[in-house]
Amino acid sequence: MDFTEAYSDRCSAVGLAAREGNVEILRKLIAQGYSIDVPDNRRWVPIHEAAAHNSSECLRLLIRAAPSDDYIHSRTFEGLCALHLSARHGALECLRVLLEAGADLNDFFNNYYFSFFFFYYCSIEAVENKHTEVIKFLLQHGANIEGPHCWSGWNSLHQASFQGSTEIMEILLEKGASKNCRDDFGITPLFVAAQYGQLESLRLLVSHGADLNCQAKDRATPLLIAAQEGHLECVELLLAAGADPNLYCNEDQWQLPIHAAAEMGHAKILELLIPVTDRICDKGKGKLSPVYSAIYGGDGACLEMLLKQGFSPDAQECLDFDCRSPMCMIFQKEYFHFIDVLLKHGITLRAVNLGHCLCHKKFPLFRRFLRLGCSLPSGEELTDFIHYSNTVHKEYKQWLPSLLLAGFDPLNFMCALWIFSASENVLNFVLEFMNWSRLPRGVEEYLSQYKEKFTWTPKSHFAFIPPLSHLCRLEIRSLLRSDRLRSERAIRELPLPVCLQEYLLYLDVLRVNAIPDLEDSPGQGEQAAPPTSPSVAEDAGRSDTSNTSA
Repeated sequence: MDFTEAYSDRCSAVGLAAREGNVEILRKLIAQGYSIDVPDNRRWVPIHEAAAHNSSECLRLLIRAAPSDDYIHSRTFEGLCALHLSARHGALECLRVLLEAGADLNDFFNNYYFSFFFFYYCSIEAVENKHTEVIKFLLQHGANIEGPHCWSGWNSLHQASFQGSTEIMEILLEKGASKNCRDDFGITPLFVAAQYGQLESLRLLVSHGADLNCQAKDRATPLLIAAQEGHLECVELLLAAGADPNLYCNEDQWQLPIHAAAEMGHAKILELLIPVTDRICDKGKGKLSPVYSAIYGGDGACLEMLLKQGFSPDAQECLDFDCRSPMCMIFQKEYFHFIDVLLKHGITLRAVNLGHCLCHKKFPLFRRFLRLGCSLPSGEELTDFIHYSNTVHKEYKQWLPSLLLAGFDPLNFMCALWIFSASENVLNFVLEFMNWSRLPRGVEEYLSQYKEKFTWTPKSHFAFIPPLSHLCRLEIRSLLRSDRLRSERAIRELPLPVCLQEYLLYLDVLRVNAIPDLEDSPGQGEQAAPPTSPSVAEDAGRSDTSNTSA
């Protein structure tokens, strides 16, 4: 049953007269012996109707005709008495009538339901309806302004701050309400004002000396919550009043207001916080760069602002988000349009980024990273890379040639996991980049098992010792630095005949295996990326148009 909706067919004639404030009809009904304690669907009796509708004369008639002393304390299904309803609706005269008739204010104040009404007339609507007079009246008669008025410890000053009812706040503060009172979550009225953008409430509490750096139980501060919610003027006021922008707001001691502004995309607030935030958050151990926050929130303007103001695109490892760098988070969130932003500001490309390109099948991006000097997978990163590469064997022509030509040791692939998941074409292609006659014994055993299991047909020349030309090719390429191998132009500049240059570039193998020409056209942002050598810088002009869709 809905205890908030009044059903007219369930209300008695006396109740309807009291509701309408019709004194004459009510007097006649009482004189004719009509009952004054018949409840409606909400268990409201006529005294509740009179109190709720500010019918003081009707209220007096009902009190005089009361069948018992308890009538004045009758409660609805919600536990409300006439005092509560008078207070809720700002019926000051009804409150006076009830008190004169002996209503028990102690019972009123001690009852849990008092909370709702005190909150109600702390609203702006109540101020406009002059319910402030009711508040003053209740305070004069012993209302407890310090005590909580709901189970969570939220009290009248919290609610007044939430509603922006500064007039009521002034009354409460003048009567001694604690400006730093806390609810069960450690939230103060000033925190509430900052959270909900109630600037005037905030200004009033600041002027009364409320704690600017009060922290809730989760360590959030008013400045953090104002930055998170995008309340620019509140942030300006808090900073001007001396709020600390470097007070950590989480147990792990890294979260600051700057992170909240960056994540939520509040660029103007971020602009205020950057100059006053300690840069230890940028790359400090155990901290977290706001660059991560901007990427996580998907806000390009905030990301660009942070990088322009000197925050590092490399940042630090972010264990909380399982990211080694901001670039890892871009792949994690699939915000590929941010890649050019990080490249423009000089991010250091890492081998793990190549693995992420394969995982997301961003093959033009994979080739682009190689040309820009991305380190090749090795050590701990190699295991993950092998795993990612296993998922894209079918597309090997789009990434494997570029990787091997960049100097990646094909022997790294010669493990059981990779071999037994590779197709015949992939395996034959990789062997072309090795001395297939001098493979480690373990690799030869794997290949033998592979041949038996999958009826592999090796290239016919694998049965013979590689020609001297191929062995020389392997040796020459081993003497060149990886950055020179990544650039075809660097090979073309070697003092060798064109046919030998092409041989060093494996053009013979690429043609036989029908590897397409993967010359990528210029892409956005690549030119600003830091080359590792002049040869890479020259090659960086070639990028892939398909990456711009990423």
